[in-house]
Amino acid sequence: MTDLLALTAELVDIPSVSHHEKAITDHLERQLRDVPWLSVDRVGENLVARTAGDGPRLLLAGHTDTVPPNDNERARIDGHVLWGLGSADMKSGIAVLVDLARTVDRPAVPVTYAFYECEEVAAKYNGLERLFGERPDLLHADAAVLAEPTAARLEAGCQGTMRLEAIFGGERAHTARAWLGRNAIHRLGDVLQRLSSYIPREVEIDGCRFREGVQAVLVEGGVAHNVVPDRAVLTVNHRFAPDRSPEEAEAFVRGLLAEADSVEVTDMAPPAPPSLDHPLLGALAQRVGEPPTGKLGWTDVGRFAARGVPAVNFGPGDPKLAHHRDERVERHEIDRAYTVLRSLIEEGVQEPT
Repeated sequence: MTDLLALTAELVDIPSVSHHEKAITDHLERQLRDVPWLSVDRVGENLVARTAGDGPRLLLAGHTDTVPPNDNERARIDGHVLWGLGSADMKSGIAVLVDLARTVDRPAVPVTYAFYECEEVAAKYNGLERLFGERPDLLHADAAVLAEPTAARLEAGCQGTMRLEAIFGGERAHTARAWLGRNAIHRLGDVLQRLSSYIPREVEIDGCRFREGVQAVLVEGGVAHNVVPDRAVLTVNHRFAPDRSPEEAEAFVRGLLAEADSVEVTDMAPPAPPSLDHPLLGALAQRVGEPPTGKLGWTDVGRFAARGVPAVNFGPGDPKLAHHRDERVERHEIDRAYTVLRSLIEEGVQEPT
């Protein structure tokens, strides 16, 4: 069996900050291009390898980019722990997928392996979006698993995310005669109090618990130290469970921002339901052997769900360590994720006895 911790270290040592994934994509292509049971296509810095076969197709996907380094760009192995940029998010997941692709020659279900660029930056650069736009045939699948860091536990679906910008107007005046003006920043008071006292809504869907959130994340305003400000802008981020539509989520936040003169949605990504009723994803859940949880953050499972493809998150690495200076991954998580996924693609959906 491949030493997956060492393979992950090899990938960590290939720099791949977003927009600079060519070297790692070249490396993965060299690993897969000549594998006889794979059909390999490359679109920019996105690599897709597919097995032949009929029946429901499973797509296994992972992004190759990382955030910028923070004195952690080189891999360091200490016992059974690997430290380094991208070790958890998500080069350990990439190591699992590439080794499965080059070693499982007769999968029980047809498999597509997708390695894509620019997940850590704005959606317009996302490699999956490019593939869906230019070569949707390469991503055809009946179910998908993203190798997002989940500590080798199943995190089903994902919450939606939305950013809204609220504008509050006022009237300028000298602070020595403030009663002649209207302070736009002061108008935020009731709204901020409402946001800070918000009790997160919790909902359970298919046995997975989701916990919503709404946070003020940015405040802009002010003219000078002696001027009553006539404009303030508040940006709010809302994370909403899959039982709410984007329209319902927007209406909820607008209610919290009732005092604003105008509110605009500046960014939105829809949620994804758990979808564990799909046979392939249900078979994955059985093999994991632990109760699944809902994904509180937004991931690219949302892109698949929006196109009618049920998807879940499952991969090595603690998600709480992603983007941290001390990012790391443990061998047992990598080996467990590998074993579970290999069992799924080699055995498929097992009929109950």
